[in-house]
Amino acid sequence: MGAHHDDLHDAAEPHGRALRLGIGGPVGSGKTALVAALCRTLGPSLRLGVVTNDIYTTEDADFLRRAGVIDPERILAVQTGCCPHTAIRDDIAANLDAVETLEERFGPLDLVIVESGGDNLTATFSRGLADRQIFVLDVSGGDKVPRKGGPGVTSADLLVVNKTDLAPMVGADLTVMSRDAAAVRDGKPVLFTSIREDRGAQTVADWVVNMVGAWRHEHGEPHRHAARGAVQSAVQQAPAS
Repeated sequence: MGAHHDDLHDAAEPHGRALRLGIGGPVGSGKTALVAALCRTLGPSLRLGVVTNDIYTTEDADFLRRAGVIDPERILAVQTGCCPHTAIRDDIAANLDAVETLEERFGPLDLVIVESGGDNLTATFSRGLADRQIFVLDVSGGDKVPRKGGPGVTSADLLVVNKTDLAPMVGADLTVMSRDAAAVRDGKPVLFTSIREDRGAQTVADWVVNMVGAWRHEHGEPHRHAARGAVQSAVQQAPAS
């Protein structure tokens, strides 16, 4: 159940709150590494909070805290006790509670990242939980994966193909992956990266900064000058793509 059902949750009231960014993808694709990279790059300029999902452990949250990419208190762990897609799409209460806790403790925030536990190509976030979604694949699954589609691949606001440095070792053709991803995504963006080689995931960070800026422009409130200033600072620091 879950990924193929209609979204049962209404989108959260957007005005005056942080952009909520969902990051999903299969086990081992590099979701947690991407979250760490985004925190590393954007943490100095944006006010961040992070929620991680694991079925029975807090492993991903513990990894991020040990990495020291942001204040450990700004990272909360959700133990779903069930398939990851259930907690980000069907019963989103635990994740919403965590997001709202971060906003109450540290708000106003600019960006809250919610990382799903590893799931398959059908995993998508409810719009009641995430305003924008990134889906992460890696090349070790083979260059056929993008053309298999699935809601995660086809509908995410951004598709990230990670671990490009492994392509020669696993026989994956990045040109084929790029062509097939473009064919199934109807013009939505695709970025290729190797977080192992680019610890700041700069191209993805640039995309996130643009999303935060657009969110604040559309939904910000007059008293949120600090948030808009932080976004502008991040934009100025981001190199041209």
